[in-house]
Amino acid sequence: MPARSALTPDALAMMDTIARTGSFAAAARELGKVPSALTYSVRQLEDALDVLLFDRRSGQAQLTAAGEELLAEGRRLLAQLDAVANRVRRVATGWETQLTVAADGVISRLTLFELCEAFYALRPKTPRGAKGDAAPAGPGTRLRLRTEVLNGTWEALTSGQADLAIGIKAETPPTPGIETRPLGTVEFVFAVAPHHPLARYEGPIPDAELLHHRAVAVADSAQRLAPLTHNLLPGQEVFTVATVQAKVEAQLRCLGCGFVPEPVAREHIRAGHLVVKPVQRVRQPAALGYAWRSAAVAGAGGARGRRPTQGLALQWWLQQLDSPATRRALLDRHCGLPQPVD
Repeated sequence: MPARSALTPDALAMMDTIARTGSFAAAARELGKVPSALTYSVRQLEDALDVLLFDRRSGQAQLTAAGEELLAEGRRLLAQLDAVANRVRRVATGWETQLTVAADGVISRLTLFELCEAFYALRPKTPRGAKGDAAPAGPGTRLRLRTEVLNGTWEALTSGQADLAIGIKAETPPTPGIETRPLGTVEFVFAVAPHHPLARYEGPIPDAELLHHRAVAVADSAQRLAPLTHNLLPGQEVFTVATVQAKVEAQLRCLGCGFVPEPVAREHIRAGHLVVKPVQRVRQPAALGYAWRSAAVAGAGGARGRRPTQGLALQWWLQQLDSPATRRALLDRHCGLPQPVD
């Protein structure tokens, strides 16, 4: 079988399932097949490519270096195929069938949900020639919100898993096909519970003293990009959690210390549940931005009169982000009563 004929979307999806589940048996259960059928399909793929994709000596579905490369490229190709199908639907309807927004953990969920409420309350105009006078209930786009951390927010966009990324590092280098805009800055403060030993420390705390105390860190959600870490000292004991909110909770319970976004911890600080302490180490406010895939003109050669592939749902979200008040609320409003979004 020629290699091109073997590299089908089904074959790439099968590789992804085997790698994700960790065994041929688990992958077979998920795909509704028998393990021998998967083994046969993998061997056909290996024969067509003339490479070994799995090391079967361990009894597990352990990828070889060639298998790892095929898996990485296969996932990228599958994401591109999904993107092509989605773009075709966008051109036909104007509104995306689905829009995924990836937001870093420091972004206000309160404001995000207010934006979702405003989006679902939209009443798009009935297309010319459509039957019925009633306006449709909402734009018909399914929204998906993803919570990411550090490099995971950028990776969600560049890997095709998200259409809009909010809370990326502002200094992210320019990337072809992706547009970025500044969102604002977030101040981080070093905080501990009132009964933490560092709460009684006099004066700015040096790194030599911090080294003796457990730090709470949020794990970078990136799977392929190099994970980032901030403000951890070599040799320091670390308690790792999945979200910014879990980090604040851990520090409230005196499970460790560390820097937290001031807006997220503000109410706990005001209530005295967290104590802000000065440290000798200087930390600059985090500059954040947002990014999306740039609109391309549909049709070969960019023929005049063709519509941009950027869907109406993404356009609406970008219009909201044009507002300084919305950008400020996304970084600053982590508590309080919901407010309507114009």
